[in-house]
Amino acid sequence: MFTLEQIKQAHSKVKSGADFPAYIKEIKALGVTFYETFVTDGHTDFFGNNNYKASTTAKYDAMTIAEISNAEQFKADLKAHQQGKTDYLTFCNDCAKSGIEKWAVSMKNMTCIYYDKTGKEILAEQIPQ
Repeated sequence: MFTLEQIKQAHSKVKSGADFPAYIKEIKALGVTFYETFVTDGHTDFFGNNNYKASTTAKYDAMTIAEISNAEQFKADLKAHQQGKTDYLTFCNDCAKSGIEKWAVSMKNMTCIYYDKTGKEILAEQIPQ
């Protein structure tokens, strides 16, 4: 089964949102089936077969997530990130300001879904393959 070190090594190749599809392909090959990243501190819970779970520690100081989500601003910020215009920490800050609490990635469905604090789906995207 995968290790956090393997995931960290794969993630080290990601410089912007433009690198995201290659990262997903690599960690899927390691055996990751699903993961959730929490904007508040950047920790991620990775899941594999047979209820396997590995969790990272906080990546940065806690951010305050806006109580009310702003889907349009988030979509604009996400687009900029996917085009390589922002780094990961900037993207996470933008998510917090737009009320995005987490994103969840399904390797089976090849989707990335962004949620607000109430659990409402703000955006579902198909991951390019």
